[in-house]
Parts: sequence; C-alpha cells; structure tokens
Amino acid sequence: MARLTGTLSKLSLAAVALLAAAAAAEDPKGNLLLIGGGDRPHAVMAKFVELAGGPSAPIVILPTASGEASTGPRLKREFERGHGCTAVTVANIRIPPDAHRQSFVEAIRNARGIFFSGGDQRRIIQALRETPALSALQEAFAAGAVVGGTSAGTACQSPLMLTGEGNFSLITAGNVEVWPGLGLFPGVIVDQHFVARSRHNRLISVVLEHPHLLGVGVDEATAVWVKPDQTFEVVGEGWVVVYDAAAASVNRQRSDAESERLGVHNLRTHVLLPGEGFDLAVRAAVAPADPVSGSCNQP
Repeated sequence: MARLTGTLSKLSLAAVALLAAAAAAEDPKGNLLLIGGGDRPHAVMAKFVELAGGPSAPIVILPTASGEASTGPRLKREFERGHGCTAVTVANIRIPPDAHRQSFVEAIRNARGIFFSGGDQRRIIQALRETPALSALQEAFAAGAVVGGTSAGTACQSPLMLTGEGNFSLITAGNVEVWPGLGLFPGVIVDQHFVARSRHNRLISVVLEHPHLLGVGVDEATAVWVKPDQTFEVVGEGWVVVYDAAAASVNRQRSDAESERLGVHNLRTHVLLPGEGFDLAVRAAVAPADPVSGSCNQP
C-alpha cells in the first residue's frame, strides 16, 4: 500500500475517514478493548475474555503487526495459562494471500474474541485491507464479538491511523503520516503509548487538521473499553487523554516555504483516569463507574 502523505489531499483523507466511520457505524454489537501498549494488566485481559463469553469462547489472535514469529504462540499461551482459555487459534496472517485462506477467514468469522498484537500497524492494513479476512472481522464485530489489541493493534482501529512516521517535535501541517485504518472505532483518531512517550504533539497536529475526529491517546498498561452504546471507559493503570477541536478555532501560520505552523484556541482536553468514561456521541466525560477503585463492571 502506498504511503498516503503527499498522495492524498486533505479532502480525500477526510472522505476516507468519513467513509470508514460510516461503514463501521451501523450499530455493531461488539465491544472494543484497546490497550495503549506496554504491560497488559491481568484485569484488562480478563475483561477481554469475559466480553468474549468466558474461557471456552473461541478466540483468534492476529499477530500481523509483529515481525517476530514467536508473538502468536506467546499470546496464545498467555490466554491459555493466564486465563484458562481452551479455544484459542492463531491466524498467522502476514500478507494478503494469507487473508484469503479459508481456515483463517472462518476462524475469524466464528470468533467471539479477536486480539491484535503490537508491532507496526502498517502491516495490519497492508495485509488485511479489501480481503475476506477483514470482511469476516467486520461481520464478527457487528454480531457481538469483542475486538482487542495492544499498541499497533490499537492504533489501527480508527478510521484514520497514525503510522508512526513524521516529525513529532513540531505542531505543523502535514508533518504526521496517516493512513486509512480499520474504522471499527469511528469518530476518533487513536494513539498509543501516549503519556509514557509524550506523544501529545503528533496527536494534536492530526486533530487540528481533522477537527471532526476526537484525538484519543491511550497510555501504556491502560485500555479504552468502547461499548456498543458509543461510550468508552478507561481500564487499567494509567491515563487516556482526549483532544476535541470540533468547536475550536484553528490557526495556520506560514513559517517557511515548506511548513505551516498550527495553532488553536479553545481546544478541549480531557485527562481521564481508570474508571472514568466518555460519551463519544456528545463529546463529554461521564462520571466514573467507581471513583475509588476504578473498577470496570458491566453497566
């Protein structure tokens, strides 16, 4: 897949994002559980297993983002030994022909939990886009399967996806590369390792260029649990930062022939703790489920 920076106009990218969001917005019954990378807290992974239907539920691991052959088997052992799962399959999809294999497609379609590993999110899009495996994933999610991921497996879920390429020391136009993502998390652009790696500049830059999208930065050892009612809850140990530029005034200032500085007035920012939630429809924080322990009980 060709790099999109410099090949698609801003209008084209916005159209891609809106189309992806529309495709994913037909009231899917599935949950998302997306970890920002780093440690995978036991409670978060246990919530994934619970949402899938328990230890006997069919779970499929997609190690597509990883360049290491050991990633799939390692995650399989984590589910089996750490959570007692008995029906875990690794769909070792690396290139598009793999995503046409009937055994992988059927495993994904019948899964109640689908988990993406970390690595390089571009590998996910390159391998899955416009394939039967992606169609099966969308069908499973629409029918109620939980889709989880960590790091790259989180970054790929929004309609526009940060690739990890660009100059993140600046807040300027066109300095962050984005590709169309899977679109299962509509209305946002999601970033990972967010607080731990101080990735504010790159997410702010993209949000100012695409103010119709909420920026959702997920910290390490932390997840957003996105529910079918289009609210999400923070689970785990760290923070989730939300940037909302929908009602902001974005300013552009030419700094040289090559770059355009971005500024903003009235950018709304939310820093959410475990147990706190956010309503994506009205773009507002909601009261924590349990302000003491930050527990993630089902509503």
